[in-house]
Amino acid sequence: MQHEELKQEILRLTRLYSQLRHAANLPGEHHRKTPFAVGDAIPYAARVFSEDEVEAAVSATLDFWLTLGSEGHAFEEELAGFLGVRQTILTNSGSSANLLAVSALTSHKLPPERRLRPGDEVITVAAGFPVTVAPIVQVGAIPVFIDSHLETANVDCSRLEAARTPRTRAVMIAHALGNPFNLAEIVAFCHQHGLWLVEDNCDALGCSYTLPVDLAESIGLEHLVKAARKRAADGTPGFPAIEGGMLTAWTGSFGDLSTQSFYPPHHLTMGEGGAVSVIRRPQFRTIIESFRDWGRDCWCPSGQDNTCGKRYDWQFDGLPDAYDHKYVYSHLGFNLKPLDVQAAIGRVQLRRLPDFIEARKRNWEALRRGLADLEHVFQFVLPSHATAWLPPATPSAPLTSQFAWDATGCRTECSWFGFMMTVRPDAPFTRADLVRHLEKERVGNRMLFGGNLVRQPAFAQLAKDNPDAMRVVGSLDVADRIMHDTLFLGTYPGLSPAMIAHEIAVIKNFVTSRQ
Repeated sequence: MQHEELKQEILRLTRLYSQLRHAANLPGEHHRKTPFAVGDAIPYAARVFSEDEVEAAVSATLDFWLTLGSEGHAFEEELAGFLGVRQTILTNSGSSANLLAVSALTSHKLPPERRLRPGDEVITVAAGFPVTVAPIVQVGAIPVFIDSHLETANVDCSRLEAARTPRTRAVMIAHALGNPFNLAEIVAFCHQHGLWLVEDNCDALGCSYTLPVDLAESIGLEHLVKAARKRAADGTPGFPAIEGGMLTAWTGSFGDLSTQSFYPPHHLTMGEGGAVSVIRRPQFRTIIESFRDWGRDCWCPSGQDNTCGKRYDWQFDGLPDAYDHKYVYSHLGFNLKPLDVQAAIGRVQLRRLPDFIEARKRNWEALRRGLADLEHVFQFVLPSHATAWLPPATPSAPLTSQFAWDATGCRTECSWFGFMMTVRPDAPFTRADLVRHLEKERVGNRMLFGGNLVRQPAFAQLAKDNPDAMRVVGSLDVADRIMHDTLFLGTYPGLSPAMIAHEIAVIKNFVTSRQ
């Protein structure tokens, strides 16, 4: 048997094995998914895949290129095409993506007046995940913490101006739990003051934001307007797009840089993995690749040499003539590349992303409907710019969320990472009581990550060691409230209707027992 025939037989058996072994990891409504039984654990998130991903991983492993190669480059192009951004650079985790994005802002290749230097400030939000903030400290900059809105879990934009000083260089904030933050206001703030904007999009892949075209143009989003018009002229589907004077684009395409995570709980997975997207300034691609790839100045991909055609003709101060460009280092970098096998899995996952997005929306809506009569004990999250959730006209109405909206003209469409709920102060139980009950019933849940990060041991020690290492603007009352009273359930695509129905029953029975 020739090697290609043997490979095809291996892949056939691989698919068969996966079908027999991994039925529990299929999408929630797949006909072959392992049925849920009361007493089974319901995780808040998990890998969702089929034999297609397993085949892709085995196929790439048999080719044994291993390090980032053709699969990685293809995935970078496909993800950039989906998001509607200039380029996407793969890395080994979302945390590394955040580190690379912030490190890129320190590059000497940027305009001196905009370069992030030690002692400069980056505005961020207190309630969230620590690796949105850690890179700011790691490059020697100062995180400036502001509070959130409890209704959305996103940043309170009214605090931005008070947080700005002459040393402010950037804003770096995450879209909370798949709920876009107020992009119109933050983009306008950064545009007005010449600040970099880094969108931590790790929990929000597949979220979209809509705003009036004239507003978009006035706050520096011409790149999205231009791209939308080109897509329309070319007949290319997807975002950005313009309809009825409104511009819609994916989160992760509004700032200067954005980041993604492909850890298993996220919207698609490579096991480990992440990405940085370059949105406006093409120069960032070579800067980010340099920081990712040991700090080298050369941009040749692995396995390729002399793509510039003058590998031994570059001249650098302090280096000998004809020094090999592959061994010139322009930054103090890292080695943060993923494997090509991971990218092969990611490419299959990316094709599933539209279905995953819709499943997350349906699952959020099913939970919201099922728990609607518990608003006296829980405050439920709203999409940014929404003022109210509108109950369905009939119980059998399609699982499509309807909301009342504010007067800004802006709208959000959420690809929910989780279903957030905050225990009200006058509820006859605490979050801790509920969490213990959910754990007993094997219903997965999580806090809003680190809660108020300022109170986490690492940041408390940072402030103790150097009081000037971070700054807090105003009160962090909402971040404290989130830390004490908020939790979230999963919305991932592997949840079946039976699993969601059981979660609802567990919570309602608990509330009834406490009244």
